[in-house]
Amino acid sequence: MQKIEEMTIQSSADVVLVRQAVRRFAIEVGFSLVDQTKIVTAASELARNTLDYGRGGTVTLEMLQDGGRRGLRLTFEDQGPGIPDIEMALRDGFTTGGGLGMGLGGAKRLANEFEIESVVGEGTRIIIVRWR
Repeated sequence: MQKIEEMTIQSSADVVLVRQAVRRFAIEVGFSLVDQTKIVTAASELARNTLDYGRGGTVTLEMLQDGGRRGLRLTFEDQGPGIPDIEMALRDGFTTGGGLGMGLGGAKRLANEFEIESVVGEGTRIIIVRWR
C-alpha cells in the first residue's frame, strides 16, 4: 500500500493543492470525515507556515501500514531561518508574524504523532502522523 507523493510549496496556490492532496490521501487511507478534517487542517497550517516563515519548501505525503492500522505521514521541510525556540513556538498565542499563533500547537494537537527539528539559519522539518 506504500504510496508517496512530494509537492513543492512556493505559493498560496500550492497550499490549496497540498490541502487537496492530503484530503485525497486521507480518503484513500479510509479516514472518517472527522479525521480527514483534522489532518487537512493540520496540513494547511503547516503548509502555510512553510510558505510564510520558511520561505517555501516541500511536503512529502506517505500512506502507512503498521499491522492492522493505516495512517498518513506528512513531512514538511524548508530551508528558511529556522525556529530559535521550539518550545515557545509551540505555545498558543506565540507568533513571529501577524497570525494568531495557533498553527504549530494546533497542528500538534490534531496529529497522533508530531516531530519537529529546526536549526537556526538552516531550516525546519516537521513530521506529523495521523492513524485511522
